[in-house]
Amino acid sequence: MSAILDIVRSAIFAERGRDLMSKANSQVVTKDTMPTEDARQTLSNSSGAELSVPRTSVHKVEADGVRVFYRAAGDSEAPVVLLLHGFPASSFMFRELIPRLADQYRVIAPDLPAFGFTDVLAERKYAYSFDGLASTIDAFTEALKLDRYAIYVFDYGAPTGLRLAMAHPERVTAIISQNGNAYEEGLGDAWGPIRKYWASPTAENRDVIRQNILTLEGTRWQYTHGVSDAESIPPESYTLDTALLERPGNKEIQLDLFLDYASNVKLYPKFQEYFRKSKPPLLAIWGKNDPFFIPAGAEAFRRDLPNAKVRFLDTGHFAIETHVVEIAAAIKDFLAANGIQRRRAEGVVSR
Repeated sequence: MSAILDIVRSAIFAERGRDLMSKANSQVVTKDTMPTEDARQTLSNSSGAELSVPRTSVHKVEADGVRVFYRAAGDSEAPVVLLLHGFPASSFMFRELIPRLADQYRVIAPDLPAFGFTDVLAERKYAYSFDGLASTIDAFTEALKLDRYAIYVFDYGAPTGLRLAMAHPERVTAIISQNGNAYEEGLGDAWGPIRKYWASPTAENRDVIRQNILTLEGTRWQYTHGVSDAESIPPESYTLDTALLERPGNKEIQLDLFLDYASNVKLYPKFQEYFRKSKPPLLAIWGKNDPFFIPAGAEAFRRDLPNAKVRFLDTGHFAIETHVVEIAAAIKDFLAANGIQRRRAEGVVSR
């Protein structure tokens, strides 16, 4: 484990200074209060001009008997964007997106239980299921007193966030789905071994998942498959994920969640009913080369939400690693088009 963590540290230090946004985000502030518009740092670009970049702070809060770790940035009075990560990542995947949104929004990104730096004590006897993850994030939003928010859902974040949306449709101002699936036709061939595990959850099928997915090679493949230049993916991403997967007992938890993912597929009709009934504004921005969640899943949103915006990017599953600039711009345009913005001149928050 120490060797893996050494690799993580080396990778992170090697990547520092790649660009201005990475430099800004590496200087993290930890405090017990939410950041405000003044929580910014000033940097100079190559021409000497000063640039103001919102700081990202890190926190932990008690919710559902769990110490939930989260990253936050932006003015506490601005409209909220809640970022929900997927497998096998954490809020670290949003390190480049958060400061790009935080000049206009209050951005909050928690680590789900069993991921990142969220702490679940053994005595909590936590039931690792997607219902459980959603209950914890629901309690997390209550702890932070979030009563209105747009949600960004990716991979595991989709069934988690959509459960939250069904429970509190009045709170969800919009949905951004980045390879976050809600339709059978969106499941690609890469789900084959996992579907076999659902149908027959034997020790042998469980071990196939363990040996082929819960490894450094398996994790790196998820990040690099479908990417035109695999070497462009920052190594700290998949290396950190691998290190956290290696924590004692974590792989068994992940295998339990793989098995429970079948419950999400059973809920797809309910998710679709929520779309039709509540009609949330929805942007599907999709890595079109994703082997897990294929483009048909993005297109399917239009069946229940005719006004859904669908955009494809020439990249893989972790589209945010290669196209964060495009994703951030699309999110801002989408939210503004739906009246979710802060009118700074009047000091008025919309939606």
